[in-house]
Amino acid sequence: MRYRSRHLAYPLLIVALILTTSGTVSASAAPPNLPSPVRPWVKLCLKLKLQPNHRRIRCQFPPAPRNSRAAAASAQRLAGARLAPTISELGIPTFPASPIGIAAGPDGNLWFAENFANKIGKVTTAGLFTEYTLPTTDSQPAHLTAGADGAVWFTEATGNAIGRITTSGTITEYPLPTANAYPWGITLGPDGAVWFVESDANAIGRIDTSGTITEYPLPTSGSYPMRITAGPDGNLWFTQPLANGVGRITPSGTITEFTAPTSTAMPVGITAGADGNLWYTDADGKVGSVTTSGVFTEYPLSDPDGFAWGISIGPDNNVWFVGQISNIVGSVTPGGTISEHPLPTTVSGPFDITLGPDDNLWLTENYVDQIAVVTP
Repeated sequence: MRYRSRHLAYPLLIVALILTTSGTVSASAAPPNLPSPVRPWVKLCLKLKLQPNHRRIRCQFPPAPRNSRAAAASAQRLAGARLAPTISELGIPTFPASPIGIAAGPDGNLWFAENFANKIGKVTTAGLFTEYTLPTTDSQPAHLTAGADGAVWFTEATGNAIGRITTSGTITEYPLPTANAYPWGITLGPDGAVWFVESDANAIGRIDTSGTITEYPLPTSGSYPMRITAGPDGNLWFTQPLANGVGRITPSGTITEFTAPTSTAMPVGITAGADGNLWYTDADGKVGSVTTSGVFTEYPLSDPDGFAWGISIGPDNNVWFVGQISNIVGSVTPGGTISEHPLPTTVSGPFDITLGPDDNLWLTENYVDQIAVVTP
């Protein structure tokens, strides 16, 4: 196992200095010496830290150990888990790679984004890796989705583009019309186009297979959209962590926003569940569900500072998620029963999770350059 802290060392070291030299930190106003743009997980962690109930969260690497109350609650929940999954870990060839998003490809492999290494990676279900370097330097690839055209599509956060890679490795990049949009989450839409969020431009984007891009500004300014998924109602659903809720956009571009019941909610990841609802991770220490008519239900996690992030439907019809700081993979039944399981590598930084063609859950371990495989 290779252990390292390089990928977070620079941005989070700056964050640590800010927190120790100033009494108040504004999530919307960065000091002159702060790298721009700030990585999303840093920005949201800083915003979270301003809340009294999250004042102890450590927005630097490595995260602080959970407090005794959270640890006790976690131990109790782990002890009551229905059945512990089998978890194995695979080292990515490139070091440092800083894997972010992961998605099942149309070729039966898993595809992932190496944010620091500026590569798109592919791993077979047998654990064989192939990596492809992107044409644009330091484009910071983030998330991926299988397209309707048999290729894999992905976002380039600082490259300000949408990328397309064939299963044989041919790459095409499509620059966005809006400068510094910071594209992040991405998904295949019900219309056959690829839809994505523009976090810094506060918009939702659409790109068809010919490369034509359309952008839709969001009604609430500064909502910072993060992830997007196709819903069971034929629309696209996305999270708005700095607007305390989720949004819905129709394929024709009509946008509706829904506010979560908790004022401190910070939805991040989102996926369609087997129950016909949308499920999301909430960095405020919860997972939640929302019906297609906008009715929310929230389920607290054992560690309020666990920083829940990626989320995916599982082969068992439960929803699976990861805790970036709590270092767990967990599941929640349609009825709201939660199980949490520690990952083998300590402080691995689980980031994104997806269902593989082998009916296992595959997730990125951002801090240690690994891909984990979870068999429920």
